[in-house]
Amino acid sequence: LTEAELEQRVDIYLSETDTLWMLHLPTAVVSTEAEEAERILERNKIYVELCNTKIDSEHFEEKMVQTISGAVKTKEVQCEAITVAEKGMMVTSWDFDNSLDASETEPAETEEPPGTAEKSSKSPTTEEQGQAVAVPSATESAVPARRHEERECHPEAILTSENLKRDLVVMERILMENIFQPKLAVYRQIPVLIEPDVASDTDREESEEEEDQEEKKDEKKQEEASFKPSVLSDANQSPAEAAAPSLEQLWSYSCDLTSGHSVSSMAWNKVNPDLLAVGYREFVSQDQKEGLACCWSLKNPMWPERIFRCEHGVTAVDFSLASPNLLAVGMANGRVAVYDVQSRSDAALLDSSASLNKHTGPVWQLRWVEQDRGAAGGDRKERLMCISGDGRMTQWFIQQRLDCFDVMTIKRTQSRKKKLPGERERKSEAPISQQAAGMCFDFHPEDTDIFLAGTEEGHIHLCSCSGKEQILGTYKGHKGPVYKVAWNPSSTDMFLSCSADWSILLWHRDSHTPRLTFTSVTAFVHDIKWAPKSALIFAAVNERRVEIWDLSVSIFNPVFFYAASPEGNLSCILFAKNAECLLLGDSCGQVGVWQLHDLPAPST
Repeated sequence: LTEAELEQRVDIYLSETDTLWMLHLPTAVVSTEAEEAERILERNKIYVELCNTKIDSEHFEEKMVQTISGAVKTKEVQCEAITVAEKGMMVTSWDFDNSLDASETEPAETEEPPGTAEKSSKSPTTEEQGQAVAVPSATESAVPARRHEERECHPEAILTSENLKRDLVVMERILMENIFQPKLAVYRQIPVLIEPDVASDTDREESEEEEDQEEKKDEKKQEEASFKPSVLSDANQSPAEAAAPSLEQLWSYSCDLTSGHSVSSMAWNKVNPDLLAVGYREFVSQDQKEGLACCWSLKNPMWPERIFRCEHGVTAVDFSLASPNLLAVGMANGRVAVYDVQSRSDAALLDSSASLNKHTGPVWQLRWVEQDRGAAGGDRKERLMCISGDGRMTQWFIQQRLDCFDVMTIKRTQSRKKKLPGERERKSEAPISQQAAGMCFDFHPEDTDIFLAGTEEGHIHLCSCSGKEQILGTYKGHKGPVYKVAWNPSSTDMFLSCSADWSILLWHRDSHTPRLTFTSVTAFVHDIKWAPKSALIFAAVNERRVEIWDLSVSIFNPVFFYAASPEGNLSCILFAKNAECLLLGDSCGQVGVWQLHDLPAPST
């Protein structure tokens, strides 16, 4: 439009449009004053006379009639067919460059000059070097070409994006659950899904013939075996003798990152029983190297969900009950750290490096202990307890920083040796340290103020957190360092202890001499655990094998044992919370999950 036309005055008139009737129902009533009233009255009279004539007629009968509802009608709406066309042309790299230059110099141009496509298709260089690709015109391809170039320039941004990582984690979990489905089903105690085999008719006939032949062979074997006395003697055995406990490996938590490390400790999450925390340490020529604290999930047995790298070897791990996302980690240099497993960061939430009361020896064991066991979930109070090689039992409190105070100091006891005849009295040599290294502890399952503490001397102290007297009694029975002590969860007056002197001792709280001594092989007993559902069954791990003891069957030999692999030694043991399974950690960095078969039923 010109300027004169733009300045010209234009008049616009608005008027009503015709009324559009969407629904019209004609009335059945007419006014008597209307013009059509006379004609309608005549029709009504004719209709009444017709009805009166049909009353006496033989060809008319008055009956009730049911109207049949007609079939539902379907209406379909169709649109015009969408036409799709494919277009192609021969282009070269020079054509792309020319199109980009043209778009930069003439951005307002929207049409391609006629004849350029024909010239490019007829040029000899295009026929020799070009490739058949489907591209739009030069100006239309300018913007997509730039976007494609931008994508190619930033491939690292795509590979490092958080969305891609999250999607890959979900895809990896789905693949792992499909691969380990039979093993996970056994762990969950649910039926195993078997994929159906799709076979042809000939394959089915062959398989049926093979099954018939195998059934005939089995019948012959049963007939032959029925005359053998050994089979009769086996049949007369009791069910308890026939079904012996056994172990079946389901899978193992291991990866390249944990190979070469030794499993030092394991702990289940208190709320999520599928989440397992494992501590790893590595000792090569007595030099402490870096350690790991990994969180494994059943959703992916091939790679841990969380990886926390530590400067020194990890010696103890445990999850909190009041805050299940907090993981406490003890290290070989005496450091205590608390990690948040909900966070993707591998940095410690709290650390004891800045504490003035930090441990100077390895933290051999730590545990979150409830103060009020009867309190509700939100009112639970916990305390983090640690025992270290510096002879201190500490309680840590979590505020803006991690700090502690000493609950007890374990003093070294002097051993009194018997004097031989003719031997002179020797002056007692002063010990290098007046404090004995603490190795392990376990709180009473009912009274959280009472706990046991095992020392490097081989002694076990019964201690109290409240009161003037910290040590209530001392149990002397081991001749080597006490590696683990464990109260019986059912019979709360009994507890077990294992030591480097190759023995396992069963104690009563009121007796300072062991009730029973269990010795099977000449190897250090590293760990012991009571079975969660039985007061008479416990498992023990030494360097050579894992043993299952049932006190109702035998107190001299284990009911079952399984030898360790020749590649490494077993180091720790743990029972599964929601399955009949046993977890074994070894010195190769593997945590094997083993299914327990034919374990005796719980006994009172």
